[in-house]
Amino acid sequence: MPAKKKSAAKKTSAKKKSSGKKYSPKASKSVKREVRAMKKGTLKSGRSGKKVTSRKQAIAIGLSEARKSGAKVPAKKKKSSKS
Repeated sequence: MPAKKKSAAKKTSAKKKSSGKKYSPKASKSVKREVRAMKKGTLKSGRSGKKVTSRKQAIAIGLSEARKSGAKVPAKKKKSSKS
């Protein structure tokens, strides 16, 4: 008896993959500049003027400045309120 071949049904994901880049080159330059300033020790935060020591905070500052200058950057994620 010949062996039966099983048909391999491929599952398609429900999510649609986005085409194109999320961040513009201008945004990445802004982030690069801020991270370098943080490493150098010259990056200050907001009103307090304290020195930034966190890499994540430096990236956030860079993206924020890129948004202000009109670069293509996704919107900030909304915080969900817990009751």
